[in-house]
Amino acid sequence: MKFLPTLLLSIAAATSLLAEKPSRPNIVYIMADDLGWADVGYNGAKFYETPNIDALCASGVKFNSAYPGASNCMPSRACIMTGMYTPRTYMWTPGSKAKGDRAKMKLLVPRRGDKKGDSEFPSKNALDPSMVSVAEVVKKAGYKTAHFGKWHLGPDGQGFDINNTNGLGAGLNKKFYGNIDVAENLTTAACKFIKDNKKDSFFIYLCHWDVHTPIRARKDVVAKYKKKLEGGKWGRKWNPTYAAMIEAVDQSVGRVREALEKNGLTENTLIMFISDNGGHSGVTWCDPLKGAKGAFYEGGIRVPACVSWPKVVKGGSECNVPITGVDIMPTFAELAGADLPKKQPVDGKSWVPLLSGNDDGLADRAIFWHYPLYLQGAGYNQVVPVHGTKNNYWRATPCSVIREGDWKLIQFFESDSVQLFNLKNDLGEKSDLAKSNPEKANALLAKLKAWQVKTKAVIPAEANPDFGSSKKK
Repeated sequence: MKFLPTLLLSIAAATSLLAEKPSRPNIVYIMADDLGWADVGYNGAKFYETPNIDALCASGVKFNSAYPGASNCMPSRACIMTGMYTPRTYMWTPGSKAKGDRAKMKLLVPRRGDKKGDSEFPSKNALDPSMVSVAEVVKKAGYKTAHFGKWHLGPDGQGFDINNTNGLGAGLNKKFYGNIDVAENLTTAACKFIKDNKKDSFFIYLCHWDVHTPIRARKDVVAKYKKKLEGGKWGRKWNPTYAAMIEAVDQSVGRVREALEKNGLTENTLIMFISDNGGHSGVTWCDPLKGAKGAFYEGGIRVPACVSWPKVVKGGSECNVPITGVDIMPTFAELAGADLPKKQPVDGKSWVPLLSGNDDGLADRAIFWHYPLYLQGAGYNQVVPVHGTKNNYWRATPCSVIREGDWKLIQFFESDSVQLFNLKNDLGEKSDLAKSNPEKANALLAKLKAWQVKTKAVIPAEANPDFGSSKKK
């Protein structure tokens, strides 16, 4: 993929602001579940078809270095809602427990089946209702707010005027994975909300259940991709059902844009399309990125993202400045002219200046991830070895990560070791430069440790008494 020089927007974007100050926009945030960075046409996908997402991207700015605040769904959504990194919410993974053979875990962490529960350190399944959400922030500025689709943040609706998890009025505790109609129903509800609130400023948080497993889709669409697979030389056995699920999300993007156009709202509506984490290794490939969903290599945390706002951003723009999930609250607050919470940390920074070609220090800042649990891998997503061996087993072990500029460092707590990569030269993270560039590694590690102190990140240190035992527990 061709990148623009040195983390700057294209000239087209730099000259895109109108002479007059635009009125505050409507905000539509559309998020796919488990859609990989390489699963969209504008990032090189050939078998999967995403014409509506590609058109949205072409109408605005493509973010080449977009990240969620975590490598799986629940914590990444908590980062979006609160503007806070995971150490502040204690939301690490769905189910709140480590996943995998405990005999392969060197450190003691909350694990499935533990009688101790969460006694090792906090690990939560829901946001504290006292935490201020991005919906509550923009609502105070007069925005109508609606959440459609997957929630995964507990029983509290966090200030949305509407919470509708299937498009038909289902509550927050309902799940619709694998429902072949849910993408269409959610989109219909979102389009109705647009029509009903066209005279007001609004914020829509549209979170699709697709393309998360189980892999199911409408038979006629699956048949289309089966025919496509059989009719070409693809080199890989792509999953026609997964492709059909991607199409369902793509159709949703097209319908939302059509609804905005019909109601005269296109010019001053900001639409963002993104995924909550990397692609699932069991159904797609994340090449050229290493790893997939759950990993903290790029395959787990780099996601497709684009923003369209015709009144402000000219089409064809690209941005290499890294953005991350905790940036959503301050960004949408700036767009809405809203105040940020005063009694709650906001770790992110608004990327609104990037839309007009201004760096505003974003290119030089560091962004972070933290994961104190274990997560078993499978297939090509076995990227971390069992401690003391060369046998890859894990997607993730307890770690922290920092990215600053082109550089990325992963700190592994089990071995008290680091890996260092230059993403500009090595997007696939094949060459660990920690030993050849100890000065850079030490500098980034010092910043990472300072961040851990600042956020009071829990770091597992107690030895697991079951480590190395032959019997699985």
